[in-house]
Amino acid sequence: MASIMTNVSAMTALQSLNATNKQLATTQNRISTGYRVASAEDNAAYWSIATTMRSDNSALSTVKDALGLGAATVDVAYTGMNSAIDITKEIKNKLVAARQPGVDRGKIQSEIGELQNQLQSIGDSSVFSGQNWLSVDSSAAGYNATKSIVASFSRTGGAVTIGTISVDTSTIKLFDANNQSGILDTQDTTTNGGVAYSVKTLDISSLTDSANDLADLEQMIGWTDTSISNMTNAASNLGAVKQRTNMQKDFVSSLMDAIDRGIGALVDADMNQESTRLQALQVQQQLGVQALSIANQNNQTILSLFR
Repeated sequence: MASIMTNVSAMTALQSLNATNKQLATTQNRISTGYRVASAEDNAAYWSIATTMRSDNSALSTVKDALGLGAATVDVAYTGMNSAIDITKEIKNKLVAARQPGVDRGKIQSEIGELQNQLQSIGDSSVFSGQNWLSVDSSAAGYNATKSIVASFSRTGGAVTIGTISVDTSTIKLFDANNQSGILDTQDTTTNGGVAYSVKTLDISSLTDSANDLADLEQMIGWTDTSISNMTNAASNLGAVKQRTNMQKDFVSSLMDAIDRGIGALVDADMNQESTRLQALQVQQQLGVQALSIANQNNQTILSLFR
């Protein structure tokens, strides 16, 4: 039936053109943003997952920074420990030289005194970001011998967990201003002279060639050697922590990349596919306009019936 009140062909053509324009707008938006799911209205489930994972990835970026800070702190302590080992070895060498009868132990003590001052300087200057693990004061307010390095961030069933790497500084400290319990300031007492000493405070200037004094000197040599052994163990522990921290940092970096890839698989637009769809929709749009134009001309045909 030919009707001037209802142009069915035009209505159909218009609906088709509107649908094509809507698809074209969606495709153009994907091309301009690069996202297949740019907002919740595109796909609420995927958008929610992607938003949460982006938030977690941002937290992992902070974890990576914290690991870098922790690795630097460990590296400073490790460097200080190695330097302290070298200086203590020199003190041990001086003590062994002083064991020879007839030597001027006063002059040797002058050299040892400078080495002891250097040990204290190493301990006091091994600081990074306000943290000193080698020279501490265990009586200070808020002191905690266990230091933590933020190492991971994870989400399980909505619950967030922060993982840490712990370092017990009580086993690596060189000096403790509170109770002299560090590796270099822990005291021993000479068997014969009854003199309390540590690697930091030992003094051989008054020792003679008597059997008792030589025995006490040998005791100091043994105590110093024990300190070197303890520092070597502490350096090994620091080296292990440093290695683990660097490995964790590399893992977090790889994990962030994997999460980025997962997010991309959910929400990124396939540009090859979208460009092909764009060309097809542009052709459909042109044909739709043409079809609507033809449908609108149908009423003009009806006029010819009344001529």
